[in-house]
Amino acid sequence: MLVIGIAGGSGSGKTSVVKKIIKSLPKERVAVLSQDSYYKDQGDISQEAREKINFDHPSAIEWPLMIQQIEELKAGKTVQMPTYSYVTCRRGAETIPVKPAEVLIVEGILIFTNETLCDNLDLKVYVDTESDERLIRIIQRDVNERGRGLDKSIRHYRTYVKPMHESFIEPTKKLADIIIPVGGNNDKGIDILTSKIKQTLKIH
Repeated sequence: MLVIGIAGGSGSGKTSVVKKIIKSLPKERVAVLSQDSYYKDQGDISQEAREKINFDHPSAIEWPLMIQQIEELKAGKTVQMPTYSYVTCRRGAETIPVKPAEVLIVEGILIFTNETLCDNLDLKVYVDTESDERLIRIIQRDVNERGRGLDKSIRHYRTYVKPMHESFIEPTKKLADIIIPVGGNNDKGIDILTSKIKQTLKIH
């Protein structure tokens, strides 16, 4: 199994990169684990407290479960990936079965901050996008998908997203084997990465 970690700041275009990689490979030969599924369940706290949750700090992630499931997939076992709602801050009752495959993509803003998880990665990719472009994407996502108004989204960015990016995420760029600028719009960079994967899998 080739395990690829794809990290980068919030709104950098990681998901677009992952989708383009998946599209170029045979479906049965690739599996994906998303860090967003492993946020700690905090559905029992008040709405006011929920708005203060720092989703961009490594402590928000249940790393032991995520690492355990990566290791189980590497051992050839199917895992049940959790689901998570940013609106309720709660884990869903349903899970998503993920079967082992020749390529496992692990994606998330904070995955390079955990040393044990990094040790499980064969290839580390950092998606690097300018902060103003990321901010626009973050606001659009917050308003359209996470139930935040414009003012709350901007306040959340200034309070949590920007300082956590500077403290935790940006420094992990130096750990990357490959850096892809401008995210999903960098077709050449994605093609190079995909070619490397196909070469490893001997796909022509």
